[in-house]
Amino acid sequence: MAETSATTGTGEQTSRPRKSSWKYIGPGIVVAATGVGAGDLVATLVAGSKFGYTLMWAAVIGCLVKISLAEAAGRWHLATGRTLFDGWRSLGAWTTVYFAIYVVVWGFIYGATAMSSSALPIVALFPDGPGLKFWAIVTGLTGLAFVWFNRYAVFEKVMTVLVGIMFVVVVYVAARVVPDVGASFAGLVPVLPDGSLLYTLGLIGGVGGTITMAAYGYWVNAKGWSNSSWMKVMRLDNRVAYLTTGIFVVAMLIVGAELLHASQLALTSGDRGLIDLGTILEDRFGPSTATLFLVGFFATSFSSLIGVWHGVSLMFADFVERFRAPADREKEHAGPAVVDRQQRSRPFRAYLLWLTFPPMTLLWLDEPFGLVIAYGVLGAFFMPFLALTLLWLLNSSRTPREWRNSWLSNGMLALAGLLFIVLCVQQVRELPW
Repeated sequence: MAETSATTGTGEQTSRPRKSSWKYIGPGIVVAATGVGAGDLVATLVAGSKFGYTLMWAAVIGCLVKISLAEAAGRWHLATGRTLFDGWRSLGAWTTVYFAIYVVVWGFIYGATAMSSSALPIVALFPDGPGLKFWAIVTGLTGLAFVWFNRYAVFEKVMTVLVGIMFVVVVYVAARVVPDVGASFAGLVPVLPDGSLLYTLGLIGGVGGTITMAAYGYWVNAKGWSNSSWMKVMRLDNRVAYLTTGIFVVAMLIVGAELLHASQLALTSGDRGLIDLGTILEDRFGPSTATLFLVGFFATSFSSLIGVWHGVSLMFADFVERFRAPADREKEHAGPAVVDRQQRSRPFRAYLLWLTFPPMTLLWLDEPFGLVIAYGVLGAFFMPFLALTLLWLLNSSRTPREWRNSWLSNGMLALAGLLFIVLCVQQVRELPW
């Protein structure tokens, strides 16, 4: 651990290392809640329905991979005093070109997806009310207004409440279906049943793995953690967050194994599969359990929506700021003051508007073929891009020597990079060319 004489990458003197404490927990909960969307829960349910408890070990490995990735992003911000996009920019112009195209195309399609996903449980809860398009627009505008008029502290509190709802609901439903404890522990032994390879890779790499993992460092700075004295705190925060994610994944695997696998029930693909699950829960446990589940479904979807509205808008604001600045100018130390300024900036608000209004047109139209292809390719490449660029940045002179990767960090990031490259190839192959 750094002593009081340590300095950041900007030469700024660090203060005495803070003791890790539960009272500081926050940014990790935000990134975990944002990364776990309704689609991830469906994918986990499907894995449980097809293979029972057999792939439980893959969920555990997936959490370890995410802990390594988020820790690396947070460590870069704290050790160097530079933002992640600033680090990417130092690797060459190709990173700027990729990110610029990605953030525009991805945001356009993701906006419509997030609004629809948040609207689905509301429509199911109020079937006699307005339709999906109405509620999708309402949730999008609500997310826009919330992020526009609030700063990080309020945002974190609301995200924590939504995570609490998600956690209670998912664990409650898993308890109601009465898990087979012996089979759960047996599932920790690595086994690959026939036809399970892609489900296994998806389970390891899919849940909680999005662009918002790259936003973790920005939320760390927004929290007020701005140098290496906060490293222990950040690491505790990150581990708690992905332990929580791991419990989500295990709980949904249990539901898939007990409720679907044993009965040979199938779900509709995509987010609508959770509506199917709500119907199954109502038939088996009554309307109160189904209603509670739909509330949890909404908390899962809406936390992802406002998380992206805030986190990716911050990244876009930083992208514009760094792009406009001369490459050789002295870098401004990343910290809460910078984040606060970026939250009030025109690029931040412009991207918020981009996420909200243009995607509404897709609620009435099928997604254009070319956009689907571009979205799929750019999205498939992002997680390999994140893992491999972090591997590069944290083994170079850009990072102070004491905070460069250990052999364990290198191994986990290399494993993540390899995993996401395989998933990338598979996702690109499955696109409707």
